[in-house]
Amino acid sequence: MNKIFLGLLLSFNTLMALEFHSYKEALVLQQKTGKPIMLDIMRTNCHYCQNMQKKVFDNKEMSKWLEKRFIAVEINLDFDEIPIDVKVYFTPTFYFLDKKQNIIKKIPGSWNIQDFKDLTKGIR
Repeated sequence: MNKIFLGLLLSFNTLMALEFHSYKEALVLQQKTGKPIMLDIMRTNCHYCQNMQKKVFDNKEMSKWLEKRFIAVEINLDFDEIPIDVKVYFTPTFYFLDKKQNIIKKIPGSWNIQDFKDLTKGIR
């Protein structure tokens, strides 16, 4: 019974949080949808990265807002290679990529919902 409850709790929590894809998945989705890819470059023990996750990406309305506009990819520098040629000086740093994998915009740092929304509004 506890396993079922835990499974339901995890499923419910996943429905609220922003869905991240692998870079390969994002490339396929981008061809279908035309949406820019949002690369979230982060580290496991980064306080500011965790702050973005909890206060922005775990917010149900903000997650919907972001998923409507972007294909989210999380790159953890502790485990993953960055799929584009950039230097990341601190985390989190966000890169937005067009269909040719050109950088449309770079947003370094941790933000609250409204500021991140304002910074990403015009990206297409």
